[in-house]
Amino acid sequence: MTTTPASRTPAGGMPVTSTLVTGIAELVTNDPAHGGRLGLLTDAAVVVSRGEVAWVGPAARAPAADRRVDLHGRAVVPGFVDAHTHLVFAGDRAAEFAARMAGERYDGGGIATTVAATRAADDATLRALLAARMAELRAQGTTTVEIKSGYGLSVAEEARLLRLAAEVTGETTFLGAHVVPAGVDRSEYLELVIGPMLAACAPHSRWVDVFCESASPHAFDGDEARAVLEAGRRAGLGLRVHGNQLAPGPGVALAVQLGAASVDHCTHLTAADVDALAAGHTVATLLPGVEFSTRSPYPDARRLLDAGVPIALATDCNPGTCYSSSMPLVIALAVREMGMTPAEALWSATAGGAAALRRDDIGILAPGRRADLAVLDAPTHLHLAYRPGVPIARALAGDGTPAPRR
Repeated sequence: MTTTPASRTPAGGMPVTSTLVTGIAELVTNDPAHGGRLGLLTDAAVVVSRGEVAWVGPAARAPAADRRVDLHGRAVVPGFVDAHTHLVFAGDRAAEFAARMAGERYDGGGIATTVAATRAADDATLRALLAARMAELRAQGTTTVEIKSGYGLSVAEEARLLRLAAEVTGETTFLGAHVVPAGVDRSEYLELVIGPMLAACAPHSRWVDVFCESASPHAFDGDEARAVLEAGRRAGLGLRVHGNQLAPGPGVALAVQLGAASVDHCTHLTAADVDALAAGHTVATLLPGVEFSTRSPYPDARRLLDAGVPIALATDCNPGTCYSSSMPLVIALAVREMGMTPAEALWSATAGGAAALRRDDIGILAPGRRADLAVLDAPTHLHLAYRPGVPIARALAGDGTPAPRR
């Protein structure tokens, strides 16, 4: 990979405003104008200007630019859109992971461990941990990330986590309704979440979320979840739902009925759930890293795709049920374990994630869209699933230059 001045470089002292990224063996655009699900182009080039895609097409017809980056036969894909993470936390739960590998069932109770560690950490510690995780994401090709709260579970702590998350992303989600803290009355905590906590957190949030799971004593039932979501909507927030992770339940139906942007997990679905998703506009966000880390059944992505349900893939990076920030791993698991093709998995990890965030400026490489590109140390996107665990993907900066390896 080389970066050189182009033949038409501005005079000395003038800022570089455009970059030609060339030497692209395969370019995944996700643009239907180029045909197929992925809008593939070969021997391609992209011109980036002021953080946006200015031109896409055959390298032989590329216009001049201020700078030239030659990728020497690598593939380029849209930057991954990780639409479900819990990145602001302290501590880890490696012992809990080991217990699950020995057969212990996950029910959400371990979240209290992370809450205690996170409350004990000061802002500087949490900020440093978050910065390291964001760098880790970019080093693996992720360019957009959603971050939830949920490890504070008090008015001051939830607002603190969202303020920190907002320093690194505009996709922040209030998840005070993660679990009911131990020793706290359920109805009193629900009133706190939809009252003072929501009021303190809404200014720092784009979304509201709730862990709607009738199979967990720590989560929220359908009526409680509805109260949280409706209060969040009144506060001007978009809706997201954790649903149907541990067993069939009301989460999916509630998400579709209320017009939520996404319902996440979708591990246990009834026929009625699939029909509701197919008839609505809610994206099913699947998180196979969780099933990998909890030894649970994987979602049936093929069933959803065949019904016409839009799918996103995300990491759910968190300390308890999937301490991985790797979207390439998620793609590989989706192909190997959930019945998705490599093309379907890549689309779901990019354009699907954008749909789950209701964004039309990311997830596709076309003129006027954000210049969020990821380069693969491989000639084709197939290597994302073909070479699991190998760090072949990394994000390009907004000017088309590669992000450093960590």
